[in-house]
Amino acid sequence: MRILLVDDHEVVRLGLRTLLERRLGFRVVGEAGTAAEAVEQALALQPDVVVMDIRLPGKSGIEATREIVQRLPAAKVIMLTSYAEDELLFEAIEAGAAGYVLKRVGSDDLVRAIEAVGRGESLLSPEVTARVLSRVRQASRESAQAAFAGLTEQELRVLALVAVGKTNREIARTLYLSEGTVRNYVSTILSKLGLSNRAEAAAYAVKNRISEKYRVEEGGH
Repeated sequence: MRILLVDDHEVVRLGLRTLLERRLGFRVVGEAGTAAEAVEQALALQPDVVVMDIRLPGKSGIEATREIVQRLPAAKVIMLTSYAEDELLFEAIEAGAAGYVLKRVGSDDLVRAIEAVGRGESLLSPEVTARVLSRVRQASRESAQAAFAGLTEQELRVLALVAVGKTNREIARTLYLSEGTVRNYVSTILSKLGLSNRAEAAAYAVKNRISEKYRVEEGGH
């Protein structure tokens, strides 16, 4: 595996080179201390994996990653950094980094991370994985809330029952309403969501995970 090391500290690069070149199947083909050098070396050397620091003089390692991934799609970039801030993490992922590992990781774990990224896998340090999952869950909740933002709580209950295939009569019985009232609710829901029929409403509700939202609302009463 051909590896390019990018870090603005020569001592760090030397330590990484020493560590990696002791491993069978690894060859460090170049080093860079700035983002510009990283892009230049990547294009010239065509490495399989780029081990990239985030904090670099001038442009950041994230900017270098974005350019390398765009211009050299076959190269995999793994961020090796001391920084665990959420914004840096997500910026790196958005830039195309295949891995994000903190520098305090053990040498064996780092080797396994580089091997995994080199095989085309995506990898996050266990310390940052929980934050990624939390952000994904938060985005999912916000998306679901936005999808049903125009509906009242009662309309939401009716739509949730439509989504599981309940008829107007069954919904009326469940919510202690008349069938005529349920028909009015369904008509209003379709109008608010810009949908044409119950099937579209059911599909929309399932797609936006109304079961999660409905449980939250229901649990609060």
